[in-house]
Parts: sequence; structure tokens; C-alpha cells
Amino acid sequence: MNRREALKNLGLATGFVVVTPSLISLLQSCNSAPEGWQPVFFNTDETTFVSSIVDIIIPKTEDLPSASELNVIEFIDKYVAEVLDEQEQKHMRETLAEILNNLKGGAENLDKKTSDDYKAILDKYMLVKGEIDEEREANPPKPWVDHTNVINGTKDYLKPTKNEVLNNLKWLTINAYRTNEQIGENVMPYDPIPAQYTCGDLQELTGGKAWSLS
Repeated sequence: MNRREALKNLGLATGFVVVTPSLISLLQSCNSAPEGWQPVFFNTDETTFVSSIVDIIIPKTEDLPSASELNVIEFIDKYVAEVLDEQEQKHMRETLAEILNNLKGGAENLDKKTSDDYKAILDKYMLVKGEIDEEREANPPKPWVDHTNVINGTKDYLKPTKNEVLNNLKWLTINAYRTNEQIGENVMPYDPIPAQYTCGDLQELTGGKAWSLS
């Protein structure tokens, strides 16, 4: 199994995370992005869009840095470039283009778009549990034999809906942030050499914070 398939099998793109050394390595390689970082996969508009979205999902607060300050955009770019195959990348780019065209509203670029504009896009396309994704309803999943062609071995993935792309970006953002070294060691409860097992209420033990995965 190659690196791409191994990482994909972690399930991160579908919102379920199993932290393994391979994933930690990919995350930590983005902890200290060099100045003048250039994206591997995203183009200029896509980079601007995703950078703005991650900071709406996890904004800067008095106590915590924003997602962009922890180089989350670099991780997402690297994840898409290294984990998704060409067809998945193509479909993601097509859906992002639809979202960007709606956001631009006829403008040539995103220079004058505000945080409120990005929030409006999230409100419009990102659904919450219980809401119906009309795009997926119009194009429901087919039987698994239609997704993997057992004759020639090719894969035929469904193009993600706008809701699915935005929710995947949300999960990538949250989990990249939680697994970042700065958050793992300085914000979340962290025991580099765990020596005992303590059973008790999380609120009493850590003030309600989950244990660090670092």
C-alpha cells in the first residue's frame, strides 16, 4: 500500500480521524512553514478562499491563535496534493470553482471580499445535521460496483457537493489545529511520558479539555 492510500485509509477526508505516525508526520511538517510558502495544489483564488474559511472556522481569540497562524492552510494544501488522487482532486477543484464563482459574483478576484461575504457562503452551502443536501439528493450514490470498475480497476468517484467540500474543509481544519504541536503541548493537557491511568470526570481532571494527541 502506498503513502497516499495509507493516509486516505485514516478516514480524515470523511470526517473520522485515527491519529497514526504517518498522519502526525504530515501534520508536523506544516508546523513551521517557511516564510514565502507557496501552495502545492491550490491556485491563488483557492488559497485565498481556504485561508479565509479556516479562520472563520477557528478565529483568533484572546487565548488562542487562529487556524491560519498555525499553518492549517499549508496542511490542507499538502493533504489534498498528497492524499487525494487525480480524479478526486479534479472533482474537488470543480466544486470549489462553483463556490468561488458564487462568492465572486462577477468580480475578477477575491480582493474586496470581506469576512461577512465568506460567512454568507458558509451559511448558504454548509449544512448542519438533519438538513437535506439537495445536490446529493439530485445525484445519489450508486451501488459500489459503479464506483469501482471491477473490470479495468478504475475508480469513478462521485463529485462532492458544495456542502461536502466545505464540511471536509471544516474537519481538516479542526483536526489539523488540534494536532498542531503548539496546541497539543501548550493548550491541551499534555503528558509526554504518561505513567499512570486516572479515571475521573474530565471537567475535574483537565478543566474540560481533551487530552493532547501530541
